[in-house]
Amino acid sequence: MQLGTGPDGVPIHGRRVAITGLGAVTCCGVGVDALWEGLLHPSVVGGPVRGFDPEQWFGPKEVRQLDRFAQFSMAAADLAVKDAGEIGADPAKSGVIFATGVGGFDTLAEQVGVYNERGARRVSPRLVPMMMANAGAAGISMRLGWHGPAEVIVTACAAGTHAIAAAGRLVASGRCDVVVSGGAEASLHPVAIAAFTNMTALSTSGHSRPFDIRRDGFVSTEGSASVVLEDWDRAVARGATIYAELAGAASTADAHHITAPSPDGAGAVACMELALADAGISPSDVGHINAHGTSTPLNDLAESRAITKVFGEPGPLVTSTKGVTGHGLGAAGAIEAVAAALTIHHSLIPPTAGYEQPDPEITLRVVHGEPLPWEPTAVLSNSFGFGGHNGCLILLPPS
Repeated sequence: MQLGTGPDGVPIHGRRVAITGLGAVTCCGVGVDALWEGLLHPSVVGGPVRGFDPEQWFGPKEVRQLDRFAQFSMAAADLAVKDAGEIGADPAKSGVIFATGVGGFDTLAEQVGVYNERGARRVSPRLVPMMMANAGAAGISMRLGWHGPAEVIVTACAAGTHAIAAAGRLVASGRCDVVVSGGAEASLHPVAIAAFTNMTALSTSGHSRPFDIRRDGFVSTEGSASVVLEDWDRAVARGATIYAELAGAASTADAHHITAPSPDGAGAVACMELALADAGISPSDVGHINAHGTSTPLNDLAESRAITKVFGEPGPLVTSTKGVTGHGLGAAGAIEAVAAALTIHHSLIPPTAGYEQPDPEITLRVVHGEPLPWEPTAVLSNSFGFGGHNGCLILLPPS
């Protein structure tokens, strides 16, 4: 990853960033293995997290005092840290950068109902610490005892990707030796679902069909995913498993519309090009794209146009996990980053569930039907959110 440019215009490169731990709490189940199995052999489409018991992570009092999104944040981070092994980093140089789209929406909606039905005196004094978007990141830092930066990114559906990018910069710059990053969301409350339904964003068929001509909207989900990012040399020295290298990242804005993407994908094009430049690679080096692919008519068409502009035709192999995981808003980019790392680690690209009937306007090489073995090269992971926020990550096989 680059830290900037010198006075002569030459890029200043930071330390290499290794991904040494993965964690996931998704609709496929608890743990990375459950996510991977769900992607390879699709059997669910979004919805609530399966098999999550908060009492495995928290005491009875904590369960009552933590919104579900914060529970997911801490559980996924715990899994990632455990997966990373004996980190042993200086707490002052260990940080947390996490993401969410809306924070503790369930708690807020519930307490508004309490206020309306039972009056002000019955509103929980825990409302603010439970609903605030930084509750998950704060909880992670307290559980780990890490005193480095503990911050939150809130950029809608691009938030998880932006959080991992920001965390990578902390490691690349030397500010931190280790950072836990990711994203979480738990906003399946009826009010949130009603809002998405009334804006015609959700699938009316209940199916998530990225890039398919029948796509009619996304399927909501909840959950979290987390990665441990670590200084490469440090990771090698302690014998850590390195899933991939976070080699580049970028962020741009469409400056176009609060919900609709720029039709020509200009912001997405710029973001992908900047991420490639940050990683110091060319479009031809990318063998796989984990697309944003929400299954909405506008997003998938705009993203496909952007990918074609950057990579030409036929371009890299493309897949979207949202045919299985649905759309996790602030958690989506983190879930997809974990999936991208697993794609490299297992030398296998999961199929795009729900993709059966190609859209003639979309000329991407969409992996579908069965998992596809491949010789891993660079992977691009895309996230594009409401507000025109664009985020991209470049992952490389460890070497």
